[in-house]
Amino acid sequence: LTPLEIKMPDQTYVSDFIYEKHEVVEGIIKSIDLPKPYDDHKNTQSLVVTLKDTKFNIYLDLIYTSFFDTDVISRKTVIRNEDKKSISIRKIMSMSFDIYGSQYDMLTLDGGAIKEANKHITPIAAGTYINSSMTGNSSYRHNPGVILLEKGTHEDYGNCYGFNLIYSGNHYTAIDQSSHGILRVMQGINPSMFDLDLKTDQTFETPTTILSFSSKGLNDLSHHMHDFINDHLIPRQFKQVERPIVINSWEGFYFDFNEKKLLKLAKKAKSLGVELFVLDDGWFSSRDNDLSGLGDYDVNFKKLKHGLKGLSRQIHQMGMKFGLWFEPEMINPISKLYEKHPEYAVQIEGRTPALGRHQLVLDMINPDVRAYLVKHISEIIEDAKLDYIKWDMNRDMTDMFSVHIDNQGMFYHSYIIGLYDVLSQLRAKYPNLLIETCASGGNRFDLGMLCYGPQIWTSDNTDPISRLSIQKG
Repeated sequence: LTPLEIKMPDQTYVSDFIYEKHEVVEGIIKSIDLPKPYDDHKNTQSLVVTLKDTKFNIYLDLIYTSFFDTDVISRKTVIRNEDKKSISIRKIMSMSFDIYGSQYDMLTLDGGAIKEANKHITPIAAGTYINSSMTGNSSYRHNPGVILLEKGTHEDYGNCYGFNLIYSGNHYTAIDQSSHGILRVMQGINPSMFDLDLKTDQTFETPTTILSFSSKGLNDLSHHMHDFINDHLIPRQFKQVERPIVINSWEGFYFDFNEKKLLKLAKKAKSLGVELFVLDDGWFSSRDNDLSGLGDYDVNFKKLKHGLKGLSRQIHQMGMKFGLWFEPEMINPISKLYEKHPEYAVQIEGRTPALGRHQLVLDMINPDVRAYLVKHISEIIEDAKLDYIKWDMNRDMTDMFSVHIDNQGMFYHSYIIGLYDVLSQLRAKYPNLLIETCASGGNRFDLGMLCYGPQIWTSDNTDPISRLSIQKG
């Protein structure tokens, strides 16, 4: 029902959850701080199955929601500790699902930077197969989406099951083929370095898994998932809205640009039918290379003599929209922000932090960091009248520590909750702002991010031949 590893109040790892009650409700059971699907057409129904441990007052709610219009079912788990003592949760999956049969293959989307989402098919035999991420993000190494397909299944024929996770952090999918012909699938937060102390009267909710089935092959299964994402996941105001044709300044200039160069490029782009001009990295602080400046939001007037406001005005006068690149989650040690607030960076006292691309990660668990980001990004959005932002994230996480949580086993998950908080605030303030999420290309290509930005930068690889396999995945 739900794979668990819990250290119970009696210090054993033995639990025995049995059925207590169930309830069928119309609509979706809301989440508190995790991204969630929505239902505008009132065409969903939820089943809540409540289990209780036979010895302690600890409860599990298994929550299933049927999205009838897209042939998708979602599943999440909520655990409540109503006992007098705390429990320690080392593993709690969003769902577990059994399939009878032994003639299945596993399809995963694996790769790396500039080679994302390459399709791999692995025959399932006896044993356990794991698809997971341990980088702090959902990862281009192993995307959280997994498909089980009967042998012989292709685009237009055969039985296949799709599983995906509405989450942007470390994920975990395990597929186990038993000797009795049962294929068990579980999916949820990666249990590695996950450790949750659940005190009396506290509740924890897992991310939502979505599942779908097709007897008509991969193409039909893809349609189920695509329809679900378009109708129930991306921000409503972008549903069925045609996206603008974009030109981005990066490959044209890298850091070497000025206002005159940008306007010349924009004018040429406009003549070709481009609708949105995006200024990439290098517009702030002393940012002439990737060694410094991340974390600062002061405009570089040496490059932009009329500032972002002036450049935006001229781009808009051409009849184009204007967008800007940010890397909000990162900080360079050589920056005004780091000089003033070194405690904002993720690092461990007494250890030399590992740099990635000359940068550290900002502590999104810290409420002051989140407030700083929302304040300064909001000021830029309003001053430059932005139509679009490209939200980048260019390194994996290391040195996982925050003084703002007592249990470092919750660092990864708490970071993602902090990220969602910032994105939620910006989405609420600027509902029509087009946010395209990015992480060195497709390093965070997941359903969680699509709840805040309706499109994701697929890859930094723009070679048309390479993109055939990337786009396919």
